[in-house]
Amino acid sequence: MTYRGPYKIRVEDKPMPVIEHPNDAVVRVTLAAICGSDLHLYHGLMPDTRVGHTFGHEFIGVVEQVGSSVQNLQVGDRVMVPFNIFCGSCWFCARGLYSNCHNVNPNATAVGAIYGYSHTTGGYDGGQAEFVRVPFADVGPVKIPEWMSDEDAVLLTDATATGYFGAQLGDIAEGDTVVVFGAGPVGLVAAQSSWLMGAGRVLVVDHLDYRLEKAREFAHAETLNFAEYDDIVVELKKQTDFLGADVAIECVGAEADGNLLQHVTGAKLKLQGGSAVALNWAIDGVRKGGTVSVMGAYGPIPNAVKFGDALNKGLTLRMNQCPVKRQWPRLFEHVRNGYLKPADMVTHRFPLEEIADAYHVFSNKLDGCIKPLILPSAA
Repeated sequence: MTYRGPYKIRVEDKPMPVIEHPNDAVVRVTLAAICGSDLHLYHGLMPDTRVGHTFGHEFIGVVEQVGSSVQNLQVGDRVMVPFNIFCGSCWFCARGLYSNCHNVNPNATAVGAIYGYSHTTGGYDGGQAEFVRVPFADVGPVKIPEWMSDEDAVLLTDATATGYFGAQLGDIAEGDTVVVFGAGPVGLVAAQSSWLMGAGRVLVVDHLDYRLEKAREFAHAETLNFAEYDDIVVELKKQTDFLGADVAIECVGAEADGNLLQHVTGAKLKLQGGSAVALNWAIDGVRKGGTVSVMGAYGPIPNAVKFGDALNKGLTLRMNQCPVKRQWPRLFEHVRNGYLKPADMVTHRFPLEEIADAYHVFSNKLDGCIKPLILPSAA
């Protein structure tokens, strides 16, 4: 997959990835996915997304080659690769902040590096391809447990881990009311994970009926269609004794609908780093002293966020790109025990040759698409 400009992608032959450093591996991709945050790139919302770049930060595969320093992997190993690229030894990695690694991205004053996510995150080609170079191969990838299915594994490389992390950052106490904004894969897992962390009530806000139906079925959550209310924040207050939810988890990000001015300035004219509608609803929709967890992706330029309201309400705001590998030990147990079932979110499967159609279907929310997977032909 190669990016040719906003809304333009095609499949092209690119040079075979090679070992560039003794710690590298080359992985033959057996299964990849398109993430909602890939759509921000596809729509031209993320800066420094260069023509010719290959997207894809959710992928699994088989090790094809290893560098001379790699000790933990061998050719033929079936591996899952976290979306973060990280060194494992810098100040941030030593504290488990793998998504903020200081050694893998020239722009690392903020985020570390991410596969297939523009040059603001290092410019590494991603896994919507037949083969991908995996740096720091002894640090990031993990052999897929024999009991785990490929579809569960690929969804643990980002969407499931990020949704779980969103609930984790919410610091949910037993009996809390949690509201999740966005019923895409991350929001679905955040809602499901909120129950695991002791929530007494979980509500999911979206405006697409098929996604809300999935939230009821997959996450056993109450649902609110914001298009059916004059003011969704007022409705949330009514639903919570006019106090607000204890925790809000924002899983929408840069292209949130619901406010025309925000959407035009943030998503269309790109005068902001994205439309902050859902984030502002989260700030307004939680009670005083509540917690807002932000998982939605935004560009690194200012946003019209109600920071004064957050201050005056005494809110705790927590956010980051998910440090995926830190979540895996607990998530593996939840998947093995059947508490989380990532593969149940998959609705579509496309061969790599049809990835342009896959992006079109996913971007336009056609055919009930919630999570599309990509099958490379080399697999």
